[in-house]
Amino acid sequence: MSTALVLFRRDLRLADNPAWSAACAEHAQVLPVFIHGDDDGAWRAGGACRWWLHHSLAALERGLRDAGAGLHLRRGEPLQILRALIAASGAGAVYWNRLYEPAAIARDTRIKSALQDDGIAVHSHNAALWCEPWQIATQQGLPYKVFTPYWRNLRPQLQAVEPLPAPRVPGWRDLPDGLALAALDLLPRIAWADGLAASWQPGEAGAQELLEIFGDDALGDYARARDLPARHGTSRLSPHLHFGEISPRQIHFALERRAGATDPKRRPDIEPYLRELGWREFAHHLLYHFPHTPTDNFNPRFDGFSWAPADPAALERWQRGRTGIPLVDAGMRELWHTGWMHNRVRMIVGSFLTKNLRQHWQHGARWFWDTLVDADLANNTLGWQWVAGCGADAAPYFRVFNPVTQAKRFDPDGVYLRRWLPELAEAPLALLHEPWKDADLLRRSGYPAQMVDLGESRQLALEAYGALAR
Repeated sequence: MSTALVLFRRDLRLADNPAWSAACAEHAQVLPVFIHGDDDGAWRAGGACRWWLHHSLAALERGLRDAGAGLHLRRGEPLQILRALIAASGAGAVYWNRLYEPAAIARDTRIKSALQDDGIAVHSHNAALWCEPWQIATQQGLPYKVFTPYWRNLRPQLQAVEPLPAPRVPGWRDLPDGLALAALDLLPRIAWADGLAASWQPGEAGAQELLEIFGDDALGDYARARDLPARHGTSRLSPHLHFGEISPRQIHFALERRAGATDPKRRPDIEPYLRELGWREFAHHLLYHFPHTPTDNFNPRFDGFSWAPADPAALERWQRGRTGIPLVDAGMRELWHTGWMHNRVRMIVGSFLTKNLRQHWQHGARWFWDTLVDADLANNTLGWQWVAGCGADAAPYFRVFNPVTQAKRFDPDGVYLRRWLPELAEAPLALLHEPWKDADLLRRSGYPAQMVDLGESRQLALEAYGALAR
């Protein structure tokens, strides 16, 4: 009787899971395993992601149990644990889906080599991306550094292929001794997580529910509504994608099927959303080919950029949503409460930190890493380097977002601002976007005065960026 181990990581679903499906098809017994280790180098999962992981594993456990198997949980060094499980189970093969962060690639390469030396077959699959990062290249065989030509290459290759169904599970009903989920010690010990629980349903079912809502309510107006932070005009699938509770292939197929079933005169245009998924692919393409970028500037010209000295007090005001700039503060409070922030607002709070305050982009990247439920090394790196001007495709690199102009354009009635800034909830619209114009309003409301003058700080930032061109 052939036996295999399936190592779950950030592929926490049963449907359209290539490693899981292949193992179930090829072996009479399959042991699902999750190993929580501290081997992610400098980028160990932050607090919000650890909260999500706990609840996603709980959902996966329930799904496996309902299918007649279960989930074996362990904590420690993966190779050592895999060898012990192989010896105990008699497994002759190990399956997993690939990860693409530099530390994960190095770890998986080492484990695969060691297991193969032990005579164990190792099978790895792609469950997270449309295409492997090495499959898309320029005519010269080089990695892309600009999104638009990358997308022109990738898009024609994408087909709405029907996802793999959840397989029949030949797993163990009585699992070998492992750990209880609580023993992984993933949950934060602060009330901060209450807001996460009120905002999200981690797991495969939660991902499918959001996809249904997006398809029903938002997709037809996505091209416009995605820029409005007061509306649920985006899919909000990013944390589910990060943890592999849903795949790009599942999303693509579902949207194409929904569009095809619609009156042709009212067929929703899914291309703008597919393009956004393309940015996710591009982020992984860049991280794979330029693995130094989570800590180093993509554009080395910025190594000499004149950042302001680190200012812990200013950084804390930004983190807590107390900058005195309403759209920045609303975004940072949404992040703290829900573990998520609207993408346009992410650009604005990032621009304020790196350009108006001229604090190094790494300060922002680290804070997002700890507080976002969708904290993803590839996307986080691309986003922060892009907004700071030092990353790929960051033209014009000297652009400074004006949070007042942006708020008036994309939250003209102040719905988003009033939602997250209760002290300004009764402010007249004429002052809501610029409350510093009325000192009495600031005194009555307790809302802080602006940290910096937006115009003056913008000019200082432009002078610093201008020095790069000399």
